[in-house]
Amino acid sequence: MHIPDGYLSPATCAAAYAVALPFWMRGLARVKAQMQGRTVPMLAVVSAFCFTVMMFNLPIPGGTTAHAVGMGVAAILLGPWAGLLSISVALAIQALFFGDGGITSFGANSFNMAIVGCFTAWAVYRLIAGRAAVTAPRRAVAAGIAGYVAINASAFCAALEFGVQPLLFHDAAGTPLYAPYSLSIALPAMMLAHLTLAGAAEAVLSAGIVAWLQRAQPELLVASAQGATVGATRRLWAGVGALMVASPLGLIAGGMAWGEWRPGDLADAATRAGIARASGGVAPPDAVPQGLARLANLWTAPMPDYAPAFLHNPAFGYIASALIGGGLIVLAMAALGALMGRAGRA
Repeated sequence: MHIPDGYLSPATCAAAYAVALPFWMRGLARVKAQMQGRTVPMLAVVSAFCFTVMMFNLPIPGGTTAHAVGMGVAAILLGPWAGLLSISVALAIQALFFGDGGITSFGANSFNMAIVGCFTAWAVYRLIAGRAAVTAPRRAVAAGIAGYVAINASAFCAALEFGVQPLLFHDAAGTPLYAPYSLSIALPAMMLAHLTLAGAAEAVLSAGIVAWLQRAQPELLVASAQGATVGATRRLWAGVGALMVASPLGLIAGGMAWGEWRPGDLADAATRAGIARASGGVAPPDAVPQGLARLANLWTAPMPDYAPAFLHNPAFGYIASALIGGGLIVLAMAALGALMGRAGRA
């Protein structure tokens, strides 16, 4: 679901940034007004959790992969406004340092996963959980359904963004300039992966985290959790650390996510055959779309594919990437907290 550079036109990317910007600004204002910087530990741990969860790729029939996002957990623990900030920071770190998602498409990825995902999860969770007690089993069920609906809403948005590109942006001969597949192909390809394994993973993840917190730390499931301190998040950090160590399990799934192919993949005969299988038997264009080729290499991440150059073992590289990503998220959140504190004093 991480749309790379080149798959969306500049106009689409600009529109996505324009839509996402008010949500980011409102989210920052809500965090500053309600928590006055106390929420930074929770923002950091939830963002690191989402970052790590997205490294666990799941094999999808047809040779592609997908992953959970953690949007249900982010929305339930932080609320939709702080939740969208936590996921947006994780997506920014992924794009800038690991080449997972594009720079130009960061606004679209944030809109899909952080904004649509968090608000959908929050609405569904509130609707189903109602006024049930914090420790009621109903809340864990509500969390699972919320996560499942949210990730599929996000995937639907991404499919729409992919699918309208050939219709709106093509050359005089009708050849797509950016994403090559129409909505009739993009929609079923994206939704197949998320209505099945990715959706199930998000549901189990959301329900499991809520059920565990109901027993271990129920105070984090109430509104006051948004002011949680470092001490209150220690168990959560321990869990995130365990996920980071286990992250090489995400390497087991072969292939790549639908719509995240590089220009070289579109030109490789073997990879083209796999792309066709995952796209309803429809082969990609013979030539890499012009706009895609022009924008695809706009930014070169220092550790692409979660493989630091100084580590030649893929498993160790994956663990190191998870740890580095988590550290970068902590630094980003600390800077955010300092800015909010400075603005509050001013």
